[in-house]
Amino acid sequence: MATTELTRENFDEVLDGNDMILIDFWASWCGPCRFFGPVYERVSGRHDGIMFGKVDTEAQPELAGAFGITSIPTLMIIRENVVLYAQPGALPEQELEKLIDGARAVDLDDVRRQAAERERSA
Repeated sequence: MATTELTRENFDEVLDGNDMILIDFWASWCGPCRFFGPVYERVSGRHDGIMFGKVDTEAQPELAGAFGITSIPTLMIIRENVVLYAQPGALPEQELEKLIDGARAVDLDDVRRQAAERERSA
């Protein structure tokens, strides 16, 4: 599956229309982003059931700001509207594959239950 350019205009629709989405926050001037981009593209081709999006932080500063992106590249994984991962840094291909496998294995009912318990105790 090819990657999709995410903008302020299409972000909510893409998020709502996909159970799992990976987002690469990047910029063209960023060396690590140029390293990670081809890795991200290759991996996206192996995962038909996952949306792979890209946010150009230069063209979409409001979107990057809404997620508090301060370093690029930053990879974010959202599954069923729950952010499971958000870390800066370019990953090697094998590490990205492991991260995807881990995100698929997360028990979201348990995550939501733990979040509700933390909210009640706060």
